[in-house]
Amino acid sequence: MKRNAIRHLLPGVFQRTIQPQGPLNALLGVMEKLHEPSEQILENLSATFDPRQTPDRFVPFLARWVDLEWLFEDESNETRAAESRYGSFSPGLGHLRELVAAATFLAHWRGTAKGLLLFLETATGTQGFEINERVAAPDGLPRPYHILIRAPESTARHQALIERIIEFEKPAYVTYDLEFIHQ
Repeated sequence: MKRNAIRHLLPGVFQRTIQPQGPLNALLGVMEKLHEPSEQILENLSATFDPRQTPDRFVPFLARWVDLEWLFEDESNETRAAESRYGSFSPGLGHLRELVAAATFLAHWRGTAKGLLLFLETATGTQGFEINERVAAPDGLPRPYHILIRAPESTARHQALIERIIEFEKPAYVTYDLEFIHQ
């Protein structure tokens, strides 16, 4: 807010006493400076809520807005838990940005093989996940409500995250096996 705009908000008795070298004029200058950071943010407000443009420190906050807080690593140490809550995401911040951007679409497909595949690929940035919904039991008969998820070997370092995603995205009654395959 500019000095003149602030001046017009003051009662008339104050407006009449403002002198170029007076303390009230200096106070208006300070008030103008204090408003600058907020005005800069408001000028570009749409970028703040765009996960691809927002500052890095705001991405985990946006992830919580779209119910993706469960993605952050759980730690027993309170300090590390606080750090993980605010941004520890093993594949990196770029993949978290993409997940936040795709959150609406992913929520629409939650509980389906398509949704699980897309979620895993977006979270890890790796293609090549496979879901087999017709898993045979040792006796050769189909194993009901069980899936086999094959993940590229390059994603093995994200195993904890992949398992968390599978647990959250699959239907509750479905069991699964996860194996890493060399491609």
